Formats: sequence, C-alpha cells, structure tokens
Amino acid sequence: MEGSECAAEDSGSAPRTTENRESSREACDLKQESILGGNEVKSTAVVKYSAAPPPAAYARLQEKTDLKLPPANWLRGISQLGQLGATSLGTSKKSKPFSSFGMAYDFIDCIGDDVDVVSDSENIKKLLKIPYSKSHVSMGVHRVGRTLLLDELDIQELFMTSSQTGDWNWLKELYQRLVDPKWQRKKKSREQFYQKAILSKFLYYSINGDCGAEPVPTPIAQPTDTQSEENPIAVEESSWPAPLRTPASVSEDGHPQEQGNVPLEATYVLEQVASTPKEQNLTTFLNEGKNSQGLKNDFVRNILWTFEDIHMLVGSNMPIFGGGKYPAVSLRLRDSNKPINILTGIDYWLDNLMCNVPELVMCFHVNGIVQRYEMIKTEDIPNLDNSSFSTKVVKDIAQNILSFLKANCTKEGHTYWLFKASGSDIVKLYDLTTLCEETTEDKYQNPFTMPVAVLLYKVASNMMMKKVQNRKHYGIIRTLLLNCIKILDKERHPQFVQIIASANYMISELFQLDEPPKQDENASNLNENSDSYSEDEDLPEDSDENGSFSNGSDPSDDNKAVAVIKSVGELSVPEKYKSIHQIRPSCAFPVCHDTEERCRVVLNYVLEGLKAVDGSIKKESDLPAADPNIPIPLKYAEESECTSHKTLKQIALFLDKVGPTDKTVKLPSQSGMIPDTWQYQMKLNLIFKASRAYFVLSGAATTLQKYGRALRYIKLALQSLDAYCCLINNLSPEVLFFLSQCLTLNGDIQLMLAQNASNRAAYQEEYSYQTREDQEILHSLHRESSCQAFSWATELYMDLEYHLSVSCRCYEAANELLRSCDQHVHIMKQQTQVLKRLGNSRNEVGVFYMNQAAAVQTEGTASKGITMVEQELWKKSFSYFEKGIQDFETIDDETNAALLLCNTGRLMRLCAQAHAPTGSHLKRGEFSPEEAMYYNKAVDYYLKAMRSLIGWEKHPAVWDSVKWELSTTYFSMATLEQDYAPLSRKAQEQIEREVADSMMKSLKYCDIHTESARQPLCQYRAATIHHRLASMYHNSLRNQVGDDHFRKQHRSLADLHYNKAVKLFLLLKDAPCELLRVQLERVAYSEFQMANQISNASKQKTLSGALDIIINSEYSFQLIQSELSCAQALQGNCQARQDMSENDSSSLNEEEIISLVNMFEARLSFLLFQLIKLLTSKRKSSGISDDRIILKNYKYAYSTLLRATADKDTPLMRRVEVILNLLKQLSSKSSVDEGGSV
Repeated sequence: MEGSECAAEDSGSAPRTTENRESSREACDLKQESILGGNEVKSTAVVKYSAAPPPAAYARLQEKTDLKLPPANWLRGISQLGQLGATSLGTSKKSKPFSSFGMAYDFIDCIGDDVDVVSDSENIKKLLKIPYSKSHVSMGVHRVGRTLLLDELDIQELFMTSSQTGDWNWLKELYQRLVDPKWQRKKKSREQFYQKAILSKFLYYSINGDCGAEPVPTPIAQPTDTQSEENPIAVEESSWPAPLRTPASVSEDGHPQEQGNVPLEATYVLEQVASTPKEQNLTTFLNEGKNSQGLKNDFVRNILWTFEDIHMLVGSNMPIFGGGKYPAVSLRLRDSNKPINILTGIDYWLDNLMCNVPELVMCFHVNGIVQRYEMIKTEDIPNLDNSSFSTKVVKDIAQNILSFLKANCTKEGHTYWLFKASGSDIVKLYDLTTLCEETTEDKYQNPFTMPVAVLLYKVASNMMMKKVQNRKHYGIIRTLLLNCIKILDKERHPQFVQIIASANYMISELFQLDEPPKQDENASNLNENSDSYSEDEDLPEDSDENGSFSNGSDPSDDNKAVAVIKSVGELSVPEKYKSIHQIRPSCAFPVCHDTEERCRVVLNYVLEGLKAVDGSIKKESDLPAADPNIPIPLKYAEESECTSHKTLKQIALFLDKVGPTDKTVKLPSQSGMIPDTWQYQMKLNLIFKASRAYFVLSGAATTLQKYGRALRYIKLALQSLDAYCCLINNLSPEVLFFLSQCLTLNGDIQLMLAQNASNRAAYQEEYSYQTREDQEILHSLHRESSCQAFSWATELYMDLEYHLSVSCRCYEAANELLRSCDQHVHIMKQQTQVLKRLGNSRNEVGVFYMNQAAAVQTEGTASKGITMVEQELWKKSFSYFEKGIQDFETIDDETNAALLLCNTGRLMRLCAQAHAPTGSHLKRGEFSPEEAMYYNKAVDYYLKAMRSLIGWEKHPAVWDSVKWELSTTYFSMATLEQDYAPLSRKAQEQIEREVADSMMKSLKYCDIHTESARQPLCQYRAATIHHRLASMYHNSLRNQVGDDHFRKQHRSLADLHYNKAVKLFLLLKDAPCELLRVQLERVAYSEFQMANQISNASKQKTLSGALDIIINSEYSFQLIQSELSCAQALQGNCQARQDMSENDSSSLNEEEIISLVNMFEARLSFLLFQLIKLLTSKRKSSGISDDRIILKNYKYAYSTLLRATADKDTPLMRRVEVILNLLKQLSSKSSVDEGGSV
C-alpha cells in the first residue's frame, strides 16, 4: 500500500545513507504523483529526521462529544503530539526567530548548495499565502552560500522581550521609525485562546484508546488574569530566549540517534580541521550559558521538500495519525458555522504536501460539540467548495518569492527583514545589519550575529572535510569564512575566538603553497572584503515587466528598503521575476599572480589566527620573564661554537622527540598553553603553516637569485619549526622530513652566497629587511621559544669559509634526519638529493681549501719549505674530497665521484709541486722522490676516476676532462724528470726509460683525432711530446759510446719522433717558433750524422737532406712574417698594442724569433758553404752540367745571405723577407744567370 509506505517513512525509520537519498526521492515522486493525480504541480518529500513514533490510529469521537471538557490525558506529553505546547498547526506558542539555524546545524551537509530554503513549515505557508492574505508578514532572512534561512520575527513578542532583555531595542526603534511610530502592544482576543483550547482537547481525545471521551473528574479552573488568558495551555516553558537543550536528534552522549535519513552531526567540525579535543564542540559551545540563542531544533520532523524546482528543508510539528484507507492522515477541527476559505485550503494542502500525508480528516463541531467527520484526499483539497485555488498559481508565487529574495539578499552575514504590514499590498525588504550599523554605535546588537557566524563556519568546515574536493569550491569556502570573521570580534565575542582562529587557519589551508595556481579563464581576483556574491553581473533594468526593485520612483516606497514589491498581485504572475531567479555564480578563488603574493596572503591569515590564539591565553605579560639560571646566548658565542659536533648534537635532540611520548607528562608551554587544548593544537597548526609558507617563499627567492631574501625567509621557517618542536613532544616523520627540506634549502642558499660573493652588499640589505607582519609572527613565536636552535645555520657573514662550512653542516643534518625516517620512496629520493648536494658542497669546500693552499704556496718563498698552514689546508681539503667521494658512491653517482677523484688528483699534484727541492740561489733542484710519490698518487686517483666512469659514452665531457688531466700529470712528471734529471740517484738510461714511459702514457691519453675545443691543445701537447722524445734520443746519440744496437735504435726513434712532431706542428697555425725549432734540431741531427761520415757522396747526400729540411721551413717563416706584419699594422693603435702585449697566445716573442733567425741563418750558411765545397771538389765528368747549375745557385744564395747578414742593423722583417726569398730560390730548379737578381 502506498499509504503504509508513507507512514513508515514518517515513523522514525533507520537513517538512510547518501547513496539511498536519490532512490528515496524517486520513491516519494511516485507517492506524490498518486496523491496529486493529474495536477500540474510536482512535489516530493523525504523525511530526514522524525522524533515521533509510528502513527497511531486516531479515535473517532462520538457525535455530541463536548470538546469544552478536558480529557483525562490532557497535557500529559503524549509523543504522537510532539513536544508540549504543540498544536494541530504545528506551531509552538512562543516565537522562534532562530528555528532555521537549529535545522541548519543538524543538517549541515544540505546548507550552502543543495537546499534553497531552510525554514519552519509555518513560515513557508505564510509566504505562499501573501497574495491571498491581508495579515502582516515579518520574517528574518539570512543567506549562507546558495541557501536562504527564513525565521519568523514576531514583532509583538520580540518587542515584549526587548523590554526585559534589551536585545531587540534597536529593532523596535527601526520599526517605529520606518513602519509605525505609534506602536502599541496588541492583546489577543479570548476567542483565539478558546479555539486553541478546544483544538488541544480535540487532539488529546483523538489519541485516547477509547472511542468515547473521558472527562476529568474535576474541571480545570478558568484563567482569571491576563497571563493565564494568554496561556490557557499549561506549558512549562520559559520565555524566549531560553537556554538551549540538546536537539531531539542527538543523544546525551552527543551521538545522533538512528532516525531520519542521515545521521546528524553535532560534533564540532574543528575537531577534524584543527585536531581540537572532542569536548570542544559547537553544541556545548552554543547551548549552555548566557550566550545561548535558542538554537534548538525542536521540530517533530525535518523534511527535505522539493516543490517544483525549489528545494526546501522544513521543520514540522503537525500530528499525523493512522486510519482509513491510508494509515497516514492529518486531523483538522472546523466550526460548522464557518466555511473553509482559500487560506485554510492552502494551509491544509501545503501541510499535507510537506509531510507526505495522502488524506485529511475533518471533524466539524458547533460550539465545541462534535457533529460529524469528513475524509478528503490531499489532491482534492484545491477543489473544495468556497476554497478552491490554483496549485499552479501557488507554484508561481513560490518561484517569484524565492527569486525576489535571492536577488536581493546577497550579503552573507547580513540580517534581512521581509515585512508586509496588515492590510497592505506592499512587501518591503530591509537590510537590518546595515541599518543597525547606521543608527547605533554598537553594530553587534543584532542577536543574529552569533548564530549566523557559527553557521557560516560550520558550512565552510563541512565543505572542507568532504573527501572529494573540487577547487571550484574553494572560493565559496573562503567567502564563507571571511564573512564569519568579518561579523565576529575578538574583544566582544571572546567565546568565539576559537572559531576566529580556526577560520583563519582554514583559509590559509585553501592556498596550495607548493603548486602554482591554475588560472581559470573566468576566474576573477576578489577583494578580501568583498561580499559573498559580488561579481559583476548584468541584471535587468527596473521595469514593470521584470519586477520593480527601485524605491525612488514611488512615494509609497521606503528609501531605507533594499527592495520593494509594490503589489502582492505581482507574485501571482507566472515568471514575473524569472530574469533574476538565477543564483549568481559562486565566488571564484582569488588568483595570485606569483608565489610571493600567495604566501603573503597565507601569512596574513596565519598572523590573524596567532593573534586570536595568543589573545585567548591568560598571561600577565606578552613574553615570559627570563630565567636567571639560563645564560642568554650571545652572538659571538654562537660563532665560536659553530662546529659540526654541535650541529649533530642539536639534530640528536630533535630525533629524541620521534616516536611515542609519555602521555602522563603534560606540562604547560612557555606561554602558558596546556597540551590537548584547542589553543595548543591550533597554534601548532598555525606555526607549521607559517613555516611552510616561509619555506616556499625562500625557494621562490632562491629561484630569482635573491639569496639575501631567501636566507631571511628560511631563517623564519626554521624559527617557526623551532617553536613548533618546543611545543610538541613527539615529532612525526612528516615534520622531520619537512625539517630536512628546510635545512637542505638553507644549505643551497649558503652555497649560492659563497659562489656569489661579489653581490654580498645587496644580499646583506635583503637579509636585514623585515616586514611588520614577519615581526608580529616572530613575536608570537618567541612566546613559545627563543628560536635559536638553528641560529648557526641562518646568519649572513662576509666570510666565504663560513658559508661553505655551514652549507655542508646543513646537508649533514638533513641527511641525519632522513636516516631516522622510514625508508619510503619519497624519503629515499630526498635522501639521494641531499647526498648529492652534500657531496657537491664538500667538493666546493675541498676546492676552497686547495686554492688557499695554492695561494699560500705562491706567496711563500721556496726557501721556507712546506709550512704547517699548508699541511693543514691539504688535510682539510683531502678530508672533504674523501667524504664527498663516499657520498656520491653511496648513491651510485659515478660521474660526480669521478669529478671529485679528479680534484683529489689535482690536490696531489699541488702537493707534488710544494715538495719541489731548491738548491743554491733558489734554483730548482733534482726531481725528488716526494714529487714522484705525489704525482703517482695523482695518477692513481685519475685512473680511479676513469674506472668509475667505465667508458666515454656515459659522460663524454667528464671522460675527456679526466683523460686530459691524466695526460697532463704524466707529461708534467716526465718533463720534470727530463729537465731536472735525478742523476744523483738514478742512471741516465733508467731516467730515459722512465721519461719515455711517462711521455708515451701521456700521449696515450691525449686524443688528437676527436674534433673538440680541446683538440688543438692535444695536438700541441702530442707534438711537444714527440719533440722532447726526439731531442732525448738525439742527445743520447751524441753522448753514447759503443753498443751499435742502441745507437741504431735511438737513431730510428729520433727520426720517427722528429717527423711526427713536424707533422703535428704543421697542423697548428699558432706555433711557428716550435716548428722552426724542431726543424733546426733536425738540421743539427743531420750535421751530427755527417760528422761521422767519410765519403763525399754520403756527406753530400746528408747535406742535401739537411738543406731540404731548411727549405721546408718556409711555412714557419710565412707564419712569422704574417704575425710581424699584423704587429706593425697595429703599432699606431696604443690600445691594440696593449691588448697584443697582454695576449701572449696571439703575439710572438721577438727575442725568440731573433734567436731562431740567427740560428737559422748560421745553419743555412754552413750548409751552403759545405755543399759548395763538396761540389767544387768533384772531379768526375758525369753530370757536370747539372752540378754547375746547382753550384751557381748555391753560390748566389750563399753570397746573398752573407750580404744580408753583414748588416747588423737590418730590421727583423727584412731579414725574414730575405730568408723567404732565398728559400723560394733554393726550392726552384730553374737557373739564373750571373748578372740576375734574386
């Protein structure tokens, strides 16, 4: 049966889940359609909560029953009739201006978005009957998100109350000024009390188990005074406002009973948001003491009613009985002498729709004597005689009223007053909040201020706690919280400081600090003090067609009203206010254009939250007195004790707080806060949020290379964490992880400061600047801690060594913290990054000490030897390099490990240079064993680096660099051993073997074939190595006696290396002197060979070969001529000449050129003279003609050379030109006659 289903739904069934809510609505749709039949109005009703038992069958009274006599059970609080004092109309005798707030608190999930209206069912009926009724209407309207809260403002009763409490004096003054200057209290007639009395007795008769009436033995005395006349029903209920009691839906322990569709939530939502203890809940906060505002949800049932497209949460006390075809019926008592009018019909019809009751039972009486009963179906009520009405018109009225209210009640936190005077057709809407602020000094006189603020907070908190959050809701949440804060005052409302602090914290939580904001095309940047729905929107102009909201064109309009409906008849016009029925869009979340702006906004809310918390703590002074037994740490003491041991000791103190703590020890904080209180937990959250904001600010400043500002921000972040750690006894792994991130960033900043020492003055200025906001936050932090735990890491000095060492200690501390955390994936990734940074920082410190050692070595004289300062610097540098290598090897970073091994090799080479012996007159001594030892150690480190890299493919640049350093080490060692041969310790042959071995190894790691920026250097080095080896073998031939095998081998090696040296020098365009020197050595080598020859033929052959070498030197002189020409062309330009003198690589040494030219002229003159001598002495006739031509050429060249060299003042350029001409002539095979010129 459909009726049984309706009754079951009304009878307090088990609560439905959210998933079942839609299915419940669908079921109600089917029931409602069967009730309304073919009517065009759609209505569904879902009972969210019911305190009434299942409907009992009503007792049909016998005819002639006298309702003036009270039944035996009268006024005994029977549950079917709801709470004491309820009537058939569902109204309590006392006005409840806060009834909608009680429902909103209990069904917070519906507020803000899902529901359009929350109100008592009587208020809904009164609004929908406005066009038909001449009665006055007085209602308070509040907006929360998209939801409107409607409450009755009974002027008569409230003004009576104001005479006792003074709460509504301001409203009384406004009423007298705007509406009725001569307001007087109106007494109710005896007829009204009589009708209520017999209605009450009728209901009690109807629930009696017997069919007949059972009068009480003794009649009740009639009231004699005014008070008894006003209260014929003896209800033991104090006058409003009365202390709140726990709602019927909430049990004594605070848990919701299993009634209605969803369980009610009365627990303070701050428990989840800010981890506030459970005893701090809003129910206790608002329902006890003098600040209670009568916010109890005391309706028998709460119903989610959908009327067409309007969703309403209504409260109803209408008694529902069983009986008839449908077990759910409503009872009504009517005087037979008074016909049912249209107002009564609408009233009955709406009550049944809201409560989903399919039938109405009418009991007719005459002067209290029962006459008859009549059953009427709900869908037939609009068609009753003398009371027929159009349900479609009622629907239009509802839609127009809602559109009117939503279009004009736009400001959250404001109290609006919808008023229509008795007998008037004009409906006015006033903004009482604005009027109260304009007319009174105390803007907090409005009693709605506290309930509205709490509701705004609860709605925002509920939206924050939803599991599935969408960023589009952030703007709504922020607006709700801002309006909550706006209407609360810490001084006037100290009991709401907890909400103020929590609201500021929740707003700060809306901003994503670690992610850049995603800008929406339609997003607009709202001002913090803007109204809830203040976006610009094209509203229709005031006209008769769209509804008149202007109050300046009609004399009857009140200029204090926000909006006016000039005639209630307009509400019956379909879609009269359709153009403004659309709800304005939700507030967009403000778009911060950069990270600093976003963090600054967050810090502003954090500061306001801290002020609220600190202000709620009772303290004699803002800061606690200093303990005379604790020394104040001075700055110089911190600097002197800034050691790695102290850093690790400080980190150990933090690690001691990890894990569970002794719950019995709960000592107050330095400021007087007690653990587990809301102040304690809220301040922890605010401080941690501040530290995160400063951390993000520091990271952003680091990205912008504003390292002074970055250091200031990270200092504030670490000071915040210090205060946080002083408050809490058990640090979570998340806090330790964040602390390690802060220390890592601090290490990065200190390292950057060390690498950018040139801008230190600007960094100092950035570091010293501090905003007022930062100062106030720091003041709040100092209430809990001295904030000096990380002072060793956050100072800015003009000392490079300080910044480098602090950077290392920060990374070491961060690594130590990460090691104590569980090894999750993100922890391991962070630890890898920290170790990489630590290794890099140690490399920087090692290089710093190595450079200092090199500077000491350069400044000191060689006679003093190695000082203790140098040795200490070597040890420090080596220690940092060694630890850095271990860091990189721990994370398998072969590339960086190879770089540190390479730097260690450089350190060994520096040590080798320092051990170079000096002889008399500060001259360089022999190559010492200490030098050889350190060079060999350097070689070992370079080889380790190459083994770490495995191959060229992994990191070509590092591989090439290591190879070059290794080649350089071998080359330096071979060069020193060759130039300063240790003949006192080793034989010449052994030295030559060692030099040759080192040279060949250097040549092995010198890549001359790969095209790169280093290729010319490699070619030059390879050419130099071949030149040196050729010279060494040449020298061995000169000094070697006997053993023809070795002589032949050395002769072959000398020829080989000379030829390779020439080929490589020919590839270079900036080494003409080196090439010329090699050629001259080859000529000398040929002369040495000729000296050992006997026959003229072999001598002539050797001399001809030497002359060919001379002729092939033409390329070297061409390069020299080009360089000299450039030098002469630039002599007129002083700046160019200065640049040329400063850049040795692009200019030649004229002294060296002159020396080489002199040597070349001498060797050429000698060769020509010897060839002329040999050719002249020839006696054979074969080839005489050829020898004669060659002889003439040689003679002419020889004579020309003698004439050129005879003049000692010949310029160098001229001498070079003469040599080039001679070489060209000698290279030509054509003859010239004796009178010709060269």
